[in-house]
Amino acid sequence: MAWMKLDLQYFAADEKTEKATPKKRQDTRKKGQVPKSQDVNTGVLLLFMFGGLFLLGGYMRDAVLNMYRHAFTYYVHQDLTQEQTHTIFVEMTMETAKVTAPLMGIAVVAGIASNLLQVGVMFTGEPLKADLKKIDPIKGAKRIFSARALVELLKSLLKISVVGVITFSIIWINKDQMMMMSQKSVEDAVSFFGTITVIMGIASALALLLLSVLDYTYQRYDHEKNIRMSKKDIKDEYKNIEGDPQIKAKIKEKQRQMSASRMMSEVPQADVVITNPTHYAVAVKYDDQESDAPIVVAKGVDFLALKIKDIARAHDIVTVENRPLARSLYAKCEIDKPIDEEFFKAVAEILAYVYRLQEKI
Repeated sequence: MAWMKLDLQYFAADEKTEKATPKKRQDTRKKGQVPKSQDVNTGVLLLFMFGGLFLLGGYMRDAVLNMYRHAFTYYVHQDLTQEQTHTIFVEMTMETAKVTAPLMGIAVVAGIASNLLQVGVMFTGEPLKADLKKIDPIKGAKRIFSARALVELLKSLLKISVVGVITFSIIWINKDQMMMMSQKSVEDAVSFFGTITVIMGIASALALLLLSVLDYTYQRYDHEKNIRMSKKDIKDEYKNIEGDPQIKAKIKEKQRQMSASRMMSEVPQADVVITNPTHYAVAVKYDDQESDAPIVVAKGVDFLALKIKDIARAHDIVTVENRPLARSLYAKCEIDKPIDEEFFKAVAEILAYVYRLQEKI
C-alpha cells in the first residue's frame, strides 16, 4: 500500500495542472510557440484586398483599358524586331506593375497588421531549425488522426459552408439583374459583376473575421493547455532561477562561518567586551585616529558570545556586565560600524572605567 501511495504522489506531482509561469511563457515565445489563428490572417487579408479593389477598382480598370488600347493601336503597327519586343516587354511590365503594386502593398500591410494584432513584435529563428521529429511518420499519423485535426476539419467545413451560403445569397438576391446584363453593354456588365464580386468578398471576409474570433479563442485555450506545468516543473524552474535551496543554505552557512572567523580575529583588538552576561557579548574598540566614535568589532549571542568572552579572557581584555546596553548594542549596531549616538554616553563611561582600571594595573 505504501508504494502505491508513493506512485500516486509521484504521478500527481507530474500532472500538468498549473498555469504556466512568466518564464515558461517567455521561453515558449522565444521558440515561436504563440497562440495564433490563421483565420485572422485570412479574414484581414481578404477584407483589405476587396476593400482595396472597391476603392481602386476604377483606377485599375482605366489603367488596364489604356494598356490594351495602347497595345492594339500603337504596338500592333510596329515591326516585330528584337529591340522592339524588348521595349514592349519592359513597358508592359511597368504598366502591369503600376496596376498590381497597390494591391500587393495592401496585402503586405494586411499580413503585417494581422500578425502584429495577434502576437505583437517577435523575431525568432527557432521554427526554422531542422527537427527530425517533424518527419517522424508515427507522430505524423498521430497528428492526422488527433482531436486537433478533427477540430481543424470541422472549422474548414464550417468556413466553406458560411462562405458558400453568403455568396449564394448575394447571387440569389441579384439574380434578376444578372439576367438583364445580357441587354446591357459590356462595360456595364463588367462593372456590375465586379461590384457583386467585391460585395461577396467583403461579406465573406467579415464572416471569416467573426469566425476567426472563435478560432483565436480556441487557439489561446489550446496554447494555455499545452504549456501547463506540473508542480515539479515549477519547483525545478524555481531552483534553476534562484538556485538549489540546499546549496544556497550551505553557501550562507559558509559565509556565516567566514564572517564569524573574521569577526573573532578582531576581538583581540577590542578595548572592552560588554556582556549580558550569559547570552550577549559585544566587543567595542575606540581609536580616535580611525573614528570619532567607538566601533563594534564583534558581537554574538549564546555560543558566539561565549567564544568572544573566551578570546577576551585569553588576551586580557576587560569584560563589563551591562545587560540593557549589551542587548541594545547587539540589536542596533552593525559590525565594523560606529555605534549610534544614543549609546555615546553609556559606552564612554564604560571606556573611562576600563582606562582607569588599566592605569592601576
